Amino acid sequence: MNKTQVFRITANKVADGVAFLRRRIQEGSLMSTQLSESAQTRRAVSNILKGSAGNLVEWFDVYIYTAFSAYFAVHFFSSKDPLQSNLEAMAVFAVTFLMRPIGAWFFGRYADRNGRKAALTLSVTMMSAGSFAIALLPTKDVIGIWALVLLVLIRLLQGFSVGGEYGTSATYMSEAATAKRRGFFSSFQYVTLIGGQMLALLVLVVLEQTLGKDVLSEWGWRIPFAIGGVAALVVFWIRRSMEETISVEQAAAAKAGAAGGEAQPGTLKLLFTQHWKSLLICIGVTLGGTMAFYTYTNFTLSFMQNTSGIPKESTSVISFWALFIFMLLQPIYGMISDRVGRRPLLLWFGISGVLLTWPLLSALAGTKDPFTAFLLMMGGLLIVGGYTSINALVKAELFPASIRALGVGLGYAIANSLFGGTTPLVGAAFQKAGQVEVFFTYITVGIGISLLVYIFALKNKKSTHLDHEQGHAWAPAVSPVSPGDGRLDDDKDLVDASRR
Repeated sequence: MNKTQVFRITANKVADGVAFLRRRIQEGSLMSTQLSESAQTRRAVSNILKGSAGNLVEWFDVYIYTAFSAYFAVHFFSSKDPLQSNLEAMAVFAVTFLMRPIGAWFFGRYADRNGRKAALTLSVTMMSAGSFAIALLPTKDVIGIWALVLLVLIRLLQGFSVGGEYGTSATYMSEAATAKRRGFFSSFQYVTLIGGQMLALLVLVVLEQTLGKDVLSEWGWRIPFAIGGVAALVVFWIRRSMEETISVEQAAAAKAGAAGGEAQPGTLKLLFTQHWKSLLICIGVTLGGTMAFYTYTNFTLSFMQNTSGIPKESTSVISFWALFIFMLLQPIYGMISDRVGRRPLLLWFGISGVLLTWPLLSALAGTKDPFTAFLLMMGGLLIVGGYTSINALVKAELFPASIRALGVGLGYAIANSLFGGTTPLVGAAFQKAGQVEVFFTYITVGIGISLLVYIFALKNKKSTHLDHEQGHAWAPAVSPVSPGDGRLDDDKDLVDASRR
């Protein structure tokens, strides 16, 4: 063996050794990355569970009002006609939505300036106080008209509270999620929102089976409000250990005085001067979705009772199981959005909603069979899932962190107050007038308006503010988002990766 061969063998061994060491280093780096991602996932799960627990309780407190309105309406409203008393109860439910934009402004500003944790803790405290107050509220037989006045005032307080809960929790859960699983994690906002309504129905079913109608009408209706108050206190304790998601710089900028006329974080000036287009898009995204959601999850309960003629006990069971399946579907829709993008799911909701709302509701009005009613309600919910599962994330992606809670909360609250919250009232009015077909058209038109927003104002797999702040959900094929603008349709900083 000559020197050249020895040199080659030695060089090859050295090269093999270097390659081996490089592979081990890469494997070690990969393992470190995997551990880091695992730790991030555990952290996200912990924070989202804490944030969503409050969301669950807040929406339970919201929905027990409509779930038990048939039993307590006689104690606060003078009419003995079930349709009229239901109309009056839904009117009070709708009035509370007027407080949601105010609550969204207050809590959104508070969350963008003082932190998501502080705002979420305050909102659940207010909701707890309202639930306890209704549980102890004297009836009209005791204090006359003041019973109704106090009921309205308490519901206004709860509307103020939940107005802040939605935007802040949507923001928090989107920010706490890992980049590649934002759709999955943020879907748990509606898991808990639907879960709150489902628990309200579960309590209704249990109390109907154990106490009976007479006891429920006499005093049993107070029990769910007491449960909601206690649960909110538990969540108050849980939320104390939540991690904050806003930066130290943002909090400091909010506390410092505005320099040179610049808008501070969490202010209407910042929202209306720099992000007004995103606000309008947020309202448009919400409009049809919230109308459809309240139609299939809220109004159908009284619709099946008073129009279809299905007994109250059966409608409670139908709604419970339909909502249970609907709740389980939210993370599945969310995972799909993490693969195909958010826009295809919204298009599924918009197109299917426009085409099928009238046939589904018309068929529901004409059936007396509980199982058929369940299938029809489930069909509507399968459509609405394209919106509910990802709408919180879609809205959160429209705004930078400095204005996110206020932008998401106010945009949602405006659409919800004008259209979503009034849906049961509008439906009850047309129901009483014997013109439910007009109501079907009303919902279809609302969904159609949002469909136009999905088609013309949203783009799929684009670079978003959340991508810029916390890592890209998709391959970063575009330049990062400029934090100074929230525009989508014509913003040069938000270049499409693809459009569908």
